[in-house]
Order: sequence, then C-alpha cells, then structure tokens
Amino acid sequence: MQTLSMSILRQHGCPSRSLAHAPTSPRPSPVARLTCLAATTTEPRPSRNQLVIEPRLETKLDPVTPVIPSAGPPLPNDPSLQSTWSHRAWVASGCTTLFFSLAKTVMAAADLHMWFEPMVAGYAGYVLADLLSGVYHWGIDNYGDASTPVFGSQIEGFQGHHKWPWTITRRQFANNLHALARSITFTVLPIEILCNDPVIQGFVTMCAGCIMFSQQFHAWSHGTKSKLPQLVVALQDAGVLVSRMQHSAHHRPPYNSNYCIVSGVCNEFLDKNNVFEALEMIIFFKLGVRPRSWSEPGTEWIEETDEAQSQVTVY
Repeated sequence: MQTLSMSILRQHGCPSRSLAHAPTSPRPSPVARLTCLAATTTEPRPSRNQLVIEPRLETKLDPVTPVIPSAGPPLPNDPSLQSTWSHRAWVASGCTTLFFSLAKTVMAAADLHMWFEPMVAGYAGYVLADLLSGVYHWGIDNYGDASTPVFGSQIEGFQGHHKWPWTITRRQFANNLHALARSITFTVLPIEILCNDPVIQGFVTMCAGCIMFSQQFHAWSHGTKSKLPQLVVALQDAGVLVSRMQHSAHHRPPYNSNYCIVSGVCNEFLDKNNVFEALEMIIFFKLGVRPRSWSEPGTEWIEETDEAQSQVTVY
C-alpha cells in the first residue's frame, strides 16, 4: 500500500517521502487522500497517448482591401493594353471635335480671305503643345505617386514606363489615346462653339490635336523604323515628330532631360537653360519637396529588357 501511495505522489509532482514519517493521526480514506493530492496539482501532465488540441489563429482575407499582385510588365495580350468600346468612343469623340474645329477654321479663313495668320497661329499651337507635353511629363516623372488624387494612375503609368518602356508599343491605339481624347472633347468643343475667330481656332485646333496624339507620337518614338509606317519615319527624320534617337536620351541616366514628346523642338532650349532644374529649386525651397531626379536612380528607373523581343503595334 505504501508503494502505491508513493507512485501516486510522484505522478502528481509532489515530493515523495516515506509514509512512516507521517504523523500518527487517524488515516483518511484512500479516496479522500487521492482527491486532496490531485487538487494540489497546478497543471497535469498529459500522457503520451493523449490528444492535445492547440488553438490556431486563422487569418481571413479582408474583403475590402484589394489583393495587390506582384509588380511586373504586362503581358502582350494583357487586357490593360487592349482597347475597349469606351476607349474607342472617346477617341472618336475627340477626333470629331478636332475635325469640327479644323473645318470651322478653314471656312472662317476662306470667308475672310485670311490664311497667313491662322497658319502662324497653328504653328504656335504646335510649339506650345510640345512645351506643354514636356512640362507635364517632367511633373509626373518627378512628383507624386499612385495615391496622388486625379493624376495617380498617370503618374504610376509614366514612372512604370521607365522600367518597361517597350510596353507602350503594345498598347492599342484607342487605349493609348482615350484619356487625352476625353479631355480634348470637354475643353475644345465649347471653345469652338463660342468662338468664330479663325486665328484662335487655328491655334486651338493645332495645339489640341498635337496634345491628343502626343501619346501616339511617344509610342512611335519607341518603335523600330522597320515596323513604323514610312510617313511616320519621314516625319521623325524631318524633326516634325519626336524621333527615337532624341527620346532615347530621356531613358538614360540621369533621366532629367528631353521631356517633350510631340516634336522635341523645345527640348534643346529647356535643357540648355536648365529650366526644369530652376523649377525644381523653386519647388524645393518653397515646399520642401525633392524631385526624383535629384536621387540616385533606383530599380524603378532602370530599364528591363523585353524578354519576348517582339513588338505588337495595333492601329
């Protein structure tokens, strides 16, 4: 009986001592003694054959937070590169607006027998469009990010363009132009309805047309001559449209020049006179915001090669 009691004590973690040294008092019943000893244990040791179930933390996806996939270049048949009917509708609307503006300019100039002034105004609009494309390109390359209101998606697109510049050649025509076409429709159409001056109309038509198609000019500057229409190659060689050679300087370190993407005619003036550097200094001293061009180029600026080694341009 003593041996059985000592084994029970060892099982429940109690110090073992001989029952012979226990005080001589009326012995309690075995049931009472075992109950008392079991009650004094703080944490029973599970046996080897006992199944232990531990609680596990279950992670559930938040239905509100979107799952962001790993960043990478879009595939050739990626839906983000393809045109939708909405894209085509906006491009058709923009082209109709420009055609209406051009027709009204020609008719007004014919009625007034005035051709030289509208042509000069059109050339001024052409130069201004190149300048505006450079200023806009400089701004979204150097400031803001994907979370910036209104311009976030465009900033993300232009900054990603530095890493994968060849993807612009895979964008379908309407996909590439629909955002600008929508802006042209809302801004140019009211002007053309209210204005009857052929000089103003000539300026607005040429400036708006070059801005609307600037992204296509940009895409052509990333294409190879063998795959571009001969007329486009001729216009690039003549300096009417920005050429591949000129725009390629923008995609080389330190990535802070040749921002204009219509004709590139303003690039030389802007770069030689450090116009954008002066604007960056003003913004920094006034707002304390540093442009990206001041930092050492990171991986987001370094161009990756096209593994497919093929270009698909859809018109």
